[in-house]
This record gives sequence, structure tokens and C-alpha cells, in this order.
Amino acid sequence: MIVPQRVTRPWLSYKERVSRLAQRLVDAQRPIRVLNAIKWDASVFEGFRDSNWRKLPSVTQEDYARLGLGFDPANKQAEFAAIINDIQASLGGDGIGRILRHTAEQYIDVVEMLQSRGTRRFYELSRQLYGSPKDAFHGGDTQVRDVAQQMYEILTGLDDSVLGAEMPREITAEHAVEVLNTRLAEYFGERTVRVILDDGIVADAAAGSDYIKIRRGALFSERDLKLLEVHEGWVHVATSMNGQAQPVARWLSIGPPRVASTQEGLAALLEVLTLTSHPQRARRLNDRVLAVDKAEDGADFLEVFEWFRTEGYDEETCFWNTQRVFRGGMVSGGAPFTKDIVYTYGIVSTLNFLTSAIAAGRADLIRWLYVGKVALEDLQTIAEHAHEGLVRPPRYVPPMFRDLNGLSIWMAISSFWGKLQNEAVQEHFKSSLLRS
Repeated sequence: MIVPQRVTRPWLSYKERVSRLAQRLVDAQRPIRVLNAIKWDASVFEGFRDSNWRKLPSVTQEDYARLGLGFDPANKQAEFAAIINDIQASLGGDGIGRILRHTAEQYIDVVEMLQSRGTRRFYELSRQLYGSPKDAFHGGDTQVRDVAQQMYEILTGLDDSVLGAEMPREITAEHAVEVLNTRLAEYFGERTVRVILDDGIVADAAAGSDYIKIRRGALFSERDLKLLEVHEGWVHVATSMNGQAQPVARWLSIGPPRVASTQEGLAALLEVLTLTSHPQRARRLNDRVLAVDKAEDGADFLEVFEWFRTEGYDEETCFWNTQRVFRGGMVSGGAPFTKDIVYTYGIVSTLNFLTSAIAAGRADLIRWLYVGKVALEDLQTIAEHAHEGLVRPPRYVPPMFRDLNGLSIWMAISSFWGKLQNEAVQEHFKSSLLRS
């Protein structure tokens, strides 16, 4: 009598289970490209320009439908749902399982958001995924829009002419590529980071996993190049490459909406810490938040465009600034793409994290900001699992985060001053300055 052999599966360690589930997430999200799915055809800009910047652009559900997603939405949502079930079965409700499950759940919502392009539902999901100017910061009543409006008052009150010499934008995109390739080669060493020209991007520059695209025809100043080196290279590319180097925590190489505010906040904050930011740059980021707030409250494309024009931007820049807010949503107002609020939300949240970590004696948590595409709420869990080999320390880290002595003093003073500050103190210094 032949006894049938029992079929068994090899035993899997916790790290093996995490690695396999994380890889499935990485593979499943690969065809999802949010910005490509909501970009406008070049004819929209041309038509608006030809109307002398007066006719409301027409971008409809039908226009978005003609822009293929590159995947079947129902199948993709089912794929993420299956991953969620397997995460729960394999990891339960532990910290790593929660991160993976939340990431997969967000991608299901991202797919629905892209299916809803040109409708109010797109905005509702955008707000759920990226936040709103009306969101309050954790532990308080202050809203994102409150900070943006306060920054607007401060920044518009600065006289750029007394702050330092203006740097002319006369560096061509071709020369910018050469300069940045040289600088990033020094920073990343033997790992090749490519800086390339591109005709298809709206912004002057955009970062990918191991490359930075520079818009052909754009002009830059020396300050612009330093900003790109720090913001795109030292943060966005570095965190991507650190995430790709993870043999287990492979989800750290991808960027779901839940990590957007930490990524952009860290990049904007690093501009400040390296003294490469400047008031005009800060205004551009801050004005995006105010524009989202206006559109959320019902302002249409023309009204937001005109607001940018009153702020001194040229017409072409006004169009692209406004397009960022309305892409995917409704040009008639009330349903914007809210992603640009992550700059203000992120820089405030990241600064609070740094000062709190220093004040609590937990400076060890800070380096994990660079381990990959992380959200602030993940850092404690990541640090707890580092000794198991589940997460590897980041390789590419900016100088002030490798040696935390200077940063710790900066944050300590910032925290100390924050406790002292109140309206009476501010008014005292303001009145003293006005008298002098």
C-alpha cells in the first residue's frame, strides 16, 4: 500500500513573510501613476493663452477618460484587497502589518480617485488621502490654512531688495544637467544618479527613483541649482534609493499618499536648514496651499488664476500654478486636487517631530526619516524592528543628519524659543523694531 505523502509548505520566518508581502505591494502599485493620470493636454494651455487668459478651460470627465490609466481598476483593487487579507492572516495586527495594510488600503482609494477624475468624488478622495487646508495639526486647533495665512503676511512683508543680491536666472537647462550630475555624483558615490533633460514635465524639475528630470527650456539661478540638489537629490532621490536597498522592508521604496507630507516637509525643511531657501521660494510653496483653500471654498479656475496674477506671477506661471490645483478635479471650483497642502503640513509636522525627539532624548529616531518613503507615525515601529534586521539603516543621509550635534542645538533653541513666545512678546519686539 502506497501512503500518499503530505504536502507541506516550508516554514517562513517573520522577515520572509514581511518581505514577500512588501514585494507584492511594490509590484501591485507599479502601474499607478497619479500625476500622469491627471495631466492636461497641451491644448488646454494654448487655448487659455489664446483667449487672453479669460476663458474658463474645459477639462471634462470625457477628457480624462481618454487618458488611459494603464491598468484595469477593478482588477487592481481586487489585487490590493487580496494583499490586505494575506497581511492580516500572516502578520495580524502588529505594527508592520498596520503599515502594510494602511498602504494597501490607500492604493485602493487612489484607484477609485483616478476613476473619478473630473467629478466631486475625486476631490473627496483627494482630501481623504492627502488632507485639506482645513485640517488641524495633531494635538491642536490650528489649521493648515491658519499657518499658510500667517506665513503669507510675513512673507509678503519682506523686502527682497534688502535681503541680499538677486541671483539672475541665466543657467540653461543643459548646463544645469551637467552641474547637478557632477554634484550628485559626489554625494552618492558609486551609485549612479542621472540628471536628464525632459520635454514632458510641467515643473522645472521632478525626481524619480534614481533620476532627476530637468525641463528643457527652463532657466535657473545658482540658488535654484542648490535647491534642486538638496530638495530633489538629498531627500527625494536619497530616500528612494535607501528604500530600494531594503531586502525586507521593501515597501519603503514606494510613495503612497500617506508619506507625502513627511517627504515634502522634510525636503522643504532641509532647504531651510541648509540656508538655500529664500522668501520667493517659500512664497511659491505657501501660495499653493492658499490656492487649494480658495478652490476648496468654491473659487473656479479663473478666480484662482487671477489671484496668482495679483501676487505678481507672470501669466504662464499663473496658469501652471492654478493647473496644479485643478488637475483631476473640477475647473468650476469646489473640488480641487489637495495634494499641495502637504508642503505646509509636512514642514510644520516634521519640525515638531525633530524638536520633540531632541527634547525627549530620542535623537535616535531622527535618522530613520531617511530610511525610505516613511510617514512620521511609522518611525517608532521601524526603530523597534531595526535590531532584528527587518529594517536597514539609511546609507544616504545629509551631513547635518549624520552628525546631529548642530541640529540638536538648533532644535533645542527652537523648542526653547517656542515656549517663551506669546503674543505679548511678539508685540514687544515688533514695536521696538518699528521705533528704531
